[in-house]
Amino acid sequence: MACRISELVLGCRDPELLARFWCEVLDFVVLGREDDGSVEVGPREGFGGAQPTLFLSRRAEPEPGKPRLHIDVNATDRDQEDELERLLALGARPADVGQSGDESWHVLADPEGNEFCLLKRRLDPL
Repeated sequence: MACRISELVLGCRDPELLARFWCEVLDFVVLGREDDGSVEVGPREGFGGAQPTLFLSRRAEPEPGKPRLHIDVNATDRDQEDELERLLALGARPADVGQSGDESWHVLADPEGNEFCLLKRRLDPL
C-alpha cells in the first residue's frame, strides 16, 4: 500500500452550514477552521485515522466545468517526492489550478483529468 485517502474536499458556499450537517450525519466533530472560512470535520479521533476527514472549502460559486469534490491522498510507505514519482509513472500528471508554487502539496490529475492532491504528511497504512 502506498497511499490512503485522507480527506475529501468539497467546495461549498457555506462551510459552517455543511459542517453542522455532516457532523450530525456522520457523528463527526469540527477538527479545525481556516482563516478563509473553510472547515474540516472528521471522526473524534482526528485526522489520520481509518476514516477520511471532510474538508469544506469555501467557494463563492462553483467553478464552471470543475467538480465540487476532489480527493486528497497521503503516502503511507515513502516520502512525498518518491510517491509523486510513482504516481506520475502510473499516469498522473501535474495540474495547474492556480497554485503559487509554495504549497506543501502537489496538485495532480488522474489519466481522465480528475484532479487530486498528494499531501506532504505521511500516514500509517492501517
